[in-house]
Amino acid sequence: MLIRFVTAWMIAAGLLAGETRDITAKVFYRTFSRFYPPLARIKPGDIVRTKTLDAAGKDEQGERRHPEFGNPLTGPFYVEGAEPGDAIAVRLRKIRMNRNWGWSAYRLGLFSVTADYAEGVYPNRYKENLVHEGRANNIPWDIDLKSSLVRLREPVSQRIKLEFPARPMLGCVGVAAQGDFSPPSSISGPYGGNMDYNEVIEGATVVLPVYHPGALLYLGDGHALQADGEPTGTGVETSMDVEFTVEIRKRVSLSNPRLETADSIVSVGSQPEFQSPLDRALQIATTDMVRWLVNDYKLEPWAAHMLIGYQGKYDVITVGGSVALRIPKRVLPARP
Repeated sequence: MLIRFVTAWMIAAGLLAGETRDITAKVFYRTFSRFYPPLARIKPGDIVRTKTLDAAGKDEQGERRHPEFGNPLTGPFYVEGAEPGDAIAVRLRKIRMNRNWGWSAYRLGLFSVTADYAEGVYPNRYKENLVHEGRANNIPWDIDLKSSLVRLREPVSQRIKLEFPARPMLGCVGVAAQGDFSPPSSISGPYGGNMDYNEVIEGATVVLPVYHPGALLYLGDGHALQADGEPTGTGVETSMDVEFTVEIRKRVSLSNPRLETADSIVSVGSQPEFQSPLDRALQIATTDMVRWLVNDYKLEPWAAHMLIGYQGKYDVITVGGSVALRIPKRVLPARP
């Protein structure tokens, strides 16, 4: 046990390098399931370089690699040594856009606006077959890979230039769900999944519970840019080059995902979109943060409550389901 702990610490500290692996999928799935054969078996500390499709199943060449919409996933990656009751920490070393275009929805989702406004909202049709065959509700964005800008190609506003700095992220990061449940890649839950959290960017570490041997990690649903809450129901959807490493954290009892960024620790109240109220997601995230502060940072419960009450920041991850709670690292005590 001591050897395993020291090894994990050395990997996390960058003192023990793994193998660099280039792994490209030929088959993609749309559920976070334990029943699919592993795409590859990887070891903690391995540097894995792979690719993801966009939410419509298209790759960096614009070729359709999966026949259906709905976040085709790259994976599963079997993590050697990961066992039920552990957690895996997935450090996203690189998330890079790899083509010069993306697409998005044409209007805000009706779930984002009030009912009286929704009655008069403009039709969800722009041009038939403009981006995807058989669809009129998607619009194209140009991606300038050199300057890292996204620009709406059409329609063109006469009043505002719809051009913004890109902020690449992964909408889907998750493991095979508990038991025989195989949730679709359109929703999220304790296993991660389609969280659509715009802080899952290059440099972030996503921490996930392990329910099955090898954890069975999946990635996908790259966005060049996405607002808080994903109010249109999409980001600027595109394919990605992704590089990541995995660390195993033994016997860490997690009930939902966590995120570690350069400046914050984050508890994610991850739950299925459009089926779960946001106040419940807030409660999940807050309860997990209390446990994190008490168990890992050894704060008294009352001190954890006060820290959350006066330094916490809530993020609406998706308007239809999930909330995160962030605590700045600058206010945390050193971990014992």
